[in-house]
Amino acid sequence: MTEPVVLLENVDKTFGDGTTNQVHALKNIDLSIGRNEFVSLIGPSGCGKSTLLRVIGDLIAPSTGKVQVNGKNARQARLDREYGMVFQAATLYDWRTVAKNVQLPLELMNYSKEKKEQRTREMLALVELSDFAGHFPWQLSGGMQQRVAIARALAFEPSILLMDEPFGALDEMTRERLNLELLEIWRKTNTTVVFVTHSITEAVFLSTRVIVMSARPGRITRDIAIDLPQPRSVETRENVRFFELETQVREALRDSERRPEISIDSIRRPVEGRQPK
Repeated sequence: MTEPVVLLENVDKTFGDGTTNQVHALKNIDLSIGRNEFVSLIGPSGCGKSTLLRVIGDLIAPSTGKVQVNGKNARQARLDREYGMVFQAATLYDWRTVAKNVQLPLELMNYSKEKKEQRTREMLALVELSDFAGHFPWQLSGGMQQRVAIARALAFEPSILLMDEPFGALDEMTRERLNLELLEIWRKTNTTVVFVTHSITEAVFLSTRVIVMSARPGRITRDIAIDLPQPRSVETRENVRFFELETQVREALRDSERRPEISIDSIRRPVEGRQPK
């Protein structure tokens, strides 16, 4: 067994604790994520998926419990640039070219001019946007903007990529295409990915594991291994096993909504390091 990349033990999160607006967002979260896994978080709207992602990324502090990333506390991991983050909105700067947007974290980290240019070329090639380096974000489609955001998030070679519904606002065909491109990027970079989605199909297609959460306060109710072969393709969605796994996730979601008090004492299984093939 290898040491988990992400480890959460007994994590709770309450907003506005002790006030009339108190919201108990997360309860008793125990989760272990191994190196090079692709783990999706799915659950009812408002169940705390995004809150959990932000707790992992040290954008929000837990009320109680332990969060470790690569053996460090979450704050130290963030300071050490362990994370790349991609959100539903690409959040690009319209006055900077595509290349300059990708370079932004490298500028903040004082990379040399040569290293910045090299990494930018590599990242734009990775997301197949080399021909658009001199364009501005407003000249790109929504899908292309998200590819720029992914390139920027990976530019400084983080060990973990946190993604909060990055394709949620896109049309279905663009979303399916970007799912394939994301899997190829994951395969090439060996990055651990934690991915929030509302789509059962997307979660099953992308993931090595799907974590199902209950209605608020969010608890982990199921941890479903996705044993579809790699690499995945458009044909994967027509596989009988794909439909079986979709059904498992759908039933787990229904069960968590029917029984919001369900909880799992511990989902801490360290996962063998696996390399995408």
